[in-house]
Amino acid sequence: MERTIPEQDKFELQQNYRRYLKYQDQYDEAFNNLKQSRASRVWLAGLVALLFSPGSDFFLGAAAALFGLYFYRIGSAWYTSFQIDEGREEVLRWFSSKGLTFEGRILYFRDDRLLANPIDPFADEIYG
Repeated sequence: MERTIPEQDKFELQQNYRRYLKYQDQYDEAFNNLKQSRASRVWLAGLVALLFSPGSDFFLGAAAALFGLYFYRIGSAWYTSFQIDEGREEVLRWFSSKGLTFEGRILYFRDDRLLANPIDPFADEIYG
């Protein structure tokens, strides 16, 4: 017997599916921004400025500014990705409460262990 989803959940399912895809795209972008922030070599310039700092207050200030910039970029990218991940987790919990799960960007029933029957939330056949 083929599983169905209650008709009254149709609109909410479609809206949450769209929300999940939006959150997933935003999360991927935020995670890439976080990786780029961590890979930034601004801290090396700060280290070089720190080497010259014993002779000059300017270089000490420049080193502090460069280190501050580096850690600010990491902190703000992490905070953004954390907020997006919270929204994504909320939507995933909703799908889990309905007996559904995501594998990547594809929706399945939770008991479909082989992932053989993907669900199209916009097809009317799955609602009953």
